[in-house]
Amino acid sequence: MKRKGLKLTLILVTLIILYILLAILPYIKQPDISGETRQSLNLEKFCSQDDGGERAKIICDNGEALKERIRLISQAEEEIILSTFRFESDNVGKMVLSALRDAAKRGVKIYVLSDGFSYLTTMWGDPYFLAVAAMDQVEFRQYNPIRIWKPWTSMARMHDKYLIVDRKAYILGGRNTFGYFLGDLPGHKNYDWDVFVYKEEKEKPGSMEQLLHYFRTMWDHKESAVMGKSWLWKYNPSVKKAGEFLDKQYQEMMEEHQEWFEMRDYAEYTLPLNHAELLTNPVNTGAKEPALFFEMTELMKQAKRELYFHTPYVICDDWMMEQLQEICSLVPSVEMLTNSIANNGNPFGAMDYSMRKQEFIDTGLEIHEYDGGISYHGKCFTMDDRISGIGSFNWDMRSAYMNTEMMLVIDSPELTRQLNEMMETYEKDSLIVEDLHQYQLKSGQIPQELSKKKASKINIIKHFARWARFLF
Repeated sequence: MKRKGLKLTLILVTLIILYILLAILPYIKQPDISGETRQSLNLEKFCSQDDGGERAKIICDNGEALKERIRLISQAEEEIILSTFRFESDNVGKMVLSALRDAAKRGVKIYVLSDGFSYLTTMWGDPYFLAVAAMDQVEFRQYNPIRIWKPWTSMARMHDKYLIVDRKAYILGGRNTFGYFLGDLPGHKNYDWDVFVYKEEKEKPGSMEQLLHYFRTMWDHKESAVMGKSWLWKYNPSVKKAGEFLDKQYQEMMEEHQEWFEMRDYAEYTLPLNHAELLTNPVNTGAKEPALFFEMTELMKQAKRELYFHTPYVICDDWMMEQLQEICSLVPSVEMLTNSIANNGNPFGAMDYSMRKQEFIDTGLEIHEYDGGISYHGKCFTMDDRISGIGSFNWDMRSAYMNTEMMLVIDSPELTRQLNEMMETYEKDSLIVEDLHQYQLKSGQIPQELSKKKASKINIIKHFARWARFLF
């Protein structure tokens, strides 16, 4: 009997290993940039001397980020499009769901697109999501659902985050849809960025049309599946109860936060743009050509004086490092802000940076490590006094080769000035790297100590998972 049990265990372990290999192997080799992509590169498209017909504002505060989402949804008349990597039904998630449910009752058509893995872990079977998804005016879809019989697609994630309302305004950036990123309720926080874009002149084609086209490509993708429409959910008592809760919450939210529902003069709220260009990755579920990273870094090489970029963590392969090295050789001043090892909320990012920090120093970068005590999740950059970019793209191999990602690149001196001023608030709490072990400290600055728990976690990852850095 013992022998039989051992044999079954060995078979099970072998099958698990085989399954993991089938999930990982398609992504081990990272694709190169194709000749076609190189030839089609057009850096002139990022700049314009004309008024682009769109206006924008940077949103750096989590409370404002939630408020503006609720405001847009509450004023929708025809259509709402929400694409999000992660959506949870915590307190903030329920606020968003209650606003979507109220909009559906008003006759607004609603489309919600989420990542398949996140749907499985936070949305599947949740009565609050089902209370919205089951409504006639609402359709939920998940990109790349987790299918155990297709392990080779399981690693591809949809990392996009944006909200479009009535094709007149959208919010795009790095924030997921729950309290970790939105609102100022008590609890764990993460700092991030959004850009609010208002279409002032409907006749002029601009970034709104680019984003709508991208959404339709994702929505109609062969790997996007409808969810939450079973009649079993529609008449489920727990779903009905959740719907009643959301209806009540919406009324309470209107009473407690009346300013969220006031009409806003978006022309006054925003700044003028010359042009805005949306950069995205390919949308296939296999290993991707790193089109977004290529186009973004080729643009960065054109900076005349200075380039500032923020990223939560940096996990680069040789080619990505070569791109960065070339940027540093061409641009007089290049500055990167990333989390310090102690401040980084991603243990894999902390591990990789701890091992390769000297490589980044050797590029000539001026490195600032954010050490403010709350993990920083921002993904943005500015070039000289004119170009800025905000989106979902981390400087890591997963973002370059595996995820769907987006960055909105904006030509606007006014908006670039606004973003630079906001980026400086994080740089005040950052450590300036002098060498591998030394910092140039400001008055009163004391670097965080790496906790024993985090140090132990990083050490374990170094020994057992660093070979899989392209996955994290």
